[in-house]
Amino acid sequence: MITIGIDAGTSVVKSVAYTADGTELAVVRRPTRVHHPEPTWAEQDMDEVWTAVADTVAELAAGLDDPVRAIGITAQGDGCWLVDRAGRPTGPALLWNDARAGDIAAHWAGAGLLDQVRAMNGSVGFGGLAHAQLTWLAEHEPARVAAADHLLSCGSWLFHRLTGTTGWDVSEACNPFLDSRTGQYSTEILELLGLDWARRLLPDVLDGPDRVAALHPATADRVGLPAGTPVVLGSYDVVSTALGAGATEPGQACSILGTTLCTGTITDDPGAARTGMQLRTPMPGRWMLANATLAGTEVVDWACRALGSPGPGQLTELAGRAEPGSGGLLVLPYLSPGGERAPFYDPAARGSVHGLRLDHGPAEIARACLEGLAAVIHDCLHSSDARPTELRLTGGGSTSPLWRQIIADITGLPVVRTTDEQAGARGAALTALSVLDGHELTAVAAEVVDTATPVEPDPAHHERYADLVARFAAAREDARAAGWYRQTG
Repeated sequence: MITIGIDAGTSVVKSVAYTADGTELAVVRRPTRVHHPEPTWAEQDMDEVWTAVADTVAELAAGLDDPVRAIGITAQGDGCWLVDRAGRPTGPALLWNDARAGDIAAHWAGAGLLDQVRAMNGSVGFGGLAHAQLTWLAEHEPARVAAADHLLSCGSWLFHRLTGTTGWDVSEACNPFLDSRTGQYSTEILELLGLDWARRLLPDVLDGPDRVAALHPATADRVGLPAGTPVVLGSYDVVSTALGAGATEPGQACSILGTTLCTGTITDDPGAARTGMQLRTPMPGRWMLANATLAGTEVVDWACRALGSPGPGQLTELAGRAEPGSGGLLVLPYLSPGGERAPFYDPAARGSVHGLRLDHGPAEIARACLEGLAAVIHDCLHSSDARPTELRLTGGGSTSPLWRQIIADITGLPVVRTTDEQAGARGAALTALSVLDGHELTAVAAEVVDTATPVEPDPAHHERYADLVARFAAAREDARAAGWYRQTG
């Protein structure tokens, strides 16, 4: 029988069909639009996202010869997806990279409130989380909040549309409202942030067998599958992608080279977190310590535009002409309008180029951008007390041999690329099978995840890059102390 994995990303929705032995049969994609009514805002029409998912599943199902055993869901995390009592959106979803609530989170941080929250939920807050966005909406669009019956995420919105069941996967609930010590919503966190009124919006936390519901008859025809088909709400994409890449054992790390560079390490010690997010996984007794940056492959896209390169492939070819270290050129890749959120939180963070000389050319600039992003991954890996032993890579950027080698050389870790381009969808499908069969997810992943030959760090380059990492950290702190930049005019 066949399992379908759904991965609803920020810009693309994918539905993937897998055989019982993990072989990928087919994948169907649909783009989704992100709207920017204001320069720092990022919204999606919730119905458009649902339509994209329903269309991909229906097209996929129409081409399958064998019956579908289950559907697994993963999706972009964070943000604020509000629905009313009838299950209808009260407005567009605010996404994880929407920066309108940045000032609220910055105020909380300055008052020491986010540190107090982190002591309870194990995660660092930022303006793209529901606590700050709900606060902003309550101030600017109170009618929309008053009409809301539940706060959802992208994944739980899709789960609700497919099954009629309302709930959050435990990994999504972790940040910001869950007390990591009890696994329950924290009244103290809500009261500390002035959000005790929002408790009525929080759905049930789903874990284990609770994350399974039947495909609703009203939806079955829309997606072309029998009513009653089991639907499993998987972890949100950070965790599901790591699972789909085979990162299941303590010490195994995974970095998604996508819009965000999300780097997480599997651990059996949740107390090892110092920054980022402490996320429960579907594996009992194991957490992911994750840092999802705002710096990501959009920096590569920016470099392509700035240097007149047709695309990322040509940019990495250009970067390969420069020596490791880019002739002393250093790039701080904090180009997002929202600043940065991991492994430090500062909505005012801005990018910069350091050490530019007349003898530097496009090749050095291109390589310095890739090295700067690799230095961010190094930062994220060393922002907890977990000790990574290998780094698995997924996402579009992982296809570049040069970037894989740069990451290995800078981090000093063997880098392993999954051969599956749909690691998030695979992770959702694996979670579905694990929950339905009662098998350990670690064993299920070990059977079906394939990887390419590991890329080992070059010792000489790693030693050379130690200086770059030190200069990167010093330049970042100097820029931060100087206020990053001074806006004029």
